[in-house]
Amino acid sequence: MGKREELLRSLGLDPERMPRHVAIIMDGNGRWAQRRGLSRIEGHLEGVKSVRTAIETCGDLGIEYLTLYTFSTENWRRPREEVEALMALVEENLRREAPELHARGARVRVWGRRHELPPSLQEEIRRVEELTRGNRGITVILAINYGGRAEIADAARRAAELCLSGRLRPEQIDENVLSALMYDPEVPEPDLLIRTGGEMRISNFLLWHVAYTEIYVTPTLWPDFGREELIEAIRDYQRRERRFGGLR
Repeated sequence: MGKREELLRSLGLDPERMPRHVAIIMDGNGRWAQRRGLSRIEGHLEGVKSVRTAIETCGDLGIEYLTLYTFSTENWRRPREEVEALMALVEENLRREAPELHARGARVRVWGRRHELPPSLQEEIRRVEELTRGNRGITVILAINYGGRAEIADAARRAAELCLSGRLRPEQIDENVLSALMYDPEVPEPDLLIRTGGEMRISNFLLWHVAYTEIYVTPTLWPDFGREELIEAIRDYQRRERRFGGLR
């Protein structure tokens, strides 16, 4: 028995039924701060610690892909001061965490309309992606300025461009073609989607990808979502029977 298998079994996890790809809607930073009389930004700062814990835990458990809903296309509607602080926070933490992620063998990818982000953040994203490109550990996907509808619309736009150039015919467009035009088609669809904060909605996250994803919702606010909470979500996932639309 290898060390990782031994670890998984000690945690009550079946090594044969681990999810390859976990996605998380990190909700509750603002409410966490409000309950403590703090600013929303202080809640986001505390949430960064849970991001670090989630990456480390998933890496330890052998999960191949972790996608984190970092900033949605709808988040631009928040107060300007909060948006600017969030952009600065994402950039600062990418810069600070990149060496550790690289040392752990993690590969960082970013999904979303990055051309709409501040130029300095775009540059930091390019730097971290290039730094970690050759790593073979966990792939950490940060969804920044991401929307599920936007990703589908971008894929449809690329399909239209291919048709106009003569490289694709409209009658050839099917689910497989559109899947290949998504932001990162080699990444498998999530096995498990976790939403913290108790809200029972997907919030425009990975709409194309979660057709048969198992969903786990916890009332725990994101800054309080630690290693044990993540492991419990995986235990719950392993108790389910995945049928992908088929019969028992």
